[in-house]
Formats: sequence, C-alpha cells, structure tokens
Amino acid sequence: MNNPVLTSTFILTILLAIGLFFFIRASTKPRIEQMVLETSESEVALLPRLQAYFTERAYKIAAVDRDTDIVTFEGVVRPSVFLTVLLTGLAAVGGLCLALVLSMLLPDIGNLFLVLILVAPLAGWFYWEGSSRTEQVRLKVEVQDGEPSSTSIRISGHRDELAVFQSVLQLSVREDIK
Repeated sequence: MNNPVLTSTFILTILLAIGLFFFIRASTKPRIEQMVLETSESEVALLPRLQAYFTERAYKIAAVDRDTDIVTFEGVVRPSVFLTVLLTGLAAVGGLCLALVLSMLLPDIGNLFLVLILVAPLAGWFYWEGSSRTEQVRLKVEVQDGEPSSTSIRISGHRDELAVFQSVLQLSVREDIK
C-alpha cells in the first residue's frame, strides 16, 4: 500500500461498501406512520368504502376494539421483484469494485477476490425474506363535533400504504394533528 492513490481508493471503496450494507439492511425496515385524514362523507357512507378498499388490497379484519372503536386490518406485504433485482445488482457491482481494488492492492492473491461477487445474491435473499411480512393498518373513524359534514380517519400503517390509501380514496390530510 505504498501508492497513495490505491490507499485512498481502498478507503473510499470500503466506505461505499459500508453504505451499501446499511442501504440493503434498511430495505426491510418497516416505516410506520400515523396521519389524520378528513372527508365530507358521512360515517355510514364511508365505512363500506373503507371495507371494500382494504378487501381489494388483500387485507382482512384482524381485530375490532369496541371500547376505542379501532379496527385493525392485516395483510401480507409481498416483496418487490424489482427491488430484489436492484439490490442484488448493487451488491454485485459493489463486490466487483471491492474485488478489483483488493486485487490491485494484493496482486499475489490475484483474481481470487472475484469470489465476492458470488455473495451478491445474499442481498436479494435478505431483502426477500425480510420484507415479506404481515403488515397492520389500524384506523378509527370519528365524526367531528360542530362540523356536521366532516368525518376524520385516524390511521396508522406503512408509509407507502397510507399514501396509496389517501390518493385512491381522495382524502385530505388534516394539518392540526395532535
């Protein structure tokens, strides 16, 4: 490691490999958010729409808490084939870069470091196993006092599911969340 260019390239490659590792690990992290949505529909008209929406998205009612009026829906989230391929490809490129730098630093070992590319499918497998899980969406429908035509929905679930829920049902986000 006498050459400063090789040394700095090695250090940068190690830093990029660490970043790639944490990126792959974060791909399976659940991103649960809460929001309050509003609509002008009555509770009677809204409840069948909510039931139909979640049934269409392959969610089932898991629990109904009558004391707090919270309904819990459960559904299995399928992993993304695109993200699996992307993470595997990124891991392969990262392994190739690390192998090339290591083969330049340690020329006696030669191209043996190219074996690192064979580890790349583990990234896809890790994502596939970690992101296939049961997700819960909890919601509570409340009729606003003083506003006869306003109904709010307190909902908690995965960030992406909440975004789809809001756009499909065309609900507005209430800004004064407590």
